[in-house]
Amino acid sequence: MSNDSAPATPSLSPASRLRIVLVGTQHPGNIGSAARAMKTMGLSRLVLVAPERAPNVDSFALAAGADDVLSGATTCATLAEAIADCRWVLGCTARSRRVALDELLPRDAAARVVAEAAAGAEVALVFGRERTGLSNDELQLCHAAVHIPANPDYSSLNLAAAVQVLSYELRLAMLGDAAAAPVSADGEREEPPASHAQMEGFFSQLGETLDAIDFHKGRAPDSAMRKLRRLFLRAQPDEREVRLLRGILADAQRMAMLASQRRS
Repeated sequence: MSNDSAPATPSLSPASRLRIVLVGTQHPGNIGSAARAMKTMGLSRLVLVAPERAPNVDSFALAAGADDVLSGATTCATLAEAIADCRWVLGCTARSRRVALDELLPRDAAARVVAEAAAGAEVALVFGRERTGLSNDELQLCHAAVHIPANPDYSSLNLAAAVQVLSYELRLAMLGDAAAAPVSADGEREEPPASHAQMEGFFSQLGETLDAIDFHKGRAPDSAMRKLRRLFLRAQPDEREVRLLRGILADAQRMAMLASQRRS
């Protein structure tokens, strides 16, 4: 990962906790156009995941003065690396896929993103490749999806145009009152949800535990794991809750090992 790491220096501004992530961008010019779209709406944190070509002279030409956003862009090898510290991840997708995600309209999505960022969470808005968008595996890493309701007879939307639409909605949300932090019933701030990396560690252990107790009974595990991922991502457990869940899984793994030893 270049330029140190994706997170920015903590700040009171929701924009400081919000990153735009471009996955597998094919044309360097689109990276520059996306940087321009971001800067016009007060956003500055750009993360590139395995671009086919690095930003070049065409990128800076199309950035049209947003050189600081482009020069400060972070590059990561994988989407998981780019969002490891994030607590809420939104994937921009143009069509329904096998991955069942809550789907939000741009305005509702922006309000949620800004509220999460204002509450102190690192948040990512993820855009896929120009031709094919985000893969199912990449969408699995997202908490929800956002869909721009374009003309169904001509729904082709340029990558930078999609970034502009969502950046505009984020700007409106930041200028409005959508940034109220979530509070608990007794008026105190809730614990922040676990980070993406912490959740991925939990999912890995969950998969190992289900195998250890023969939960799948010979069936393919993919369907069950997709549903369990959606369940836990929707619940957004905090760090202490994830530690509790992993403790339960560790005990289940230990009991499964003891049972296996008794049988052998």
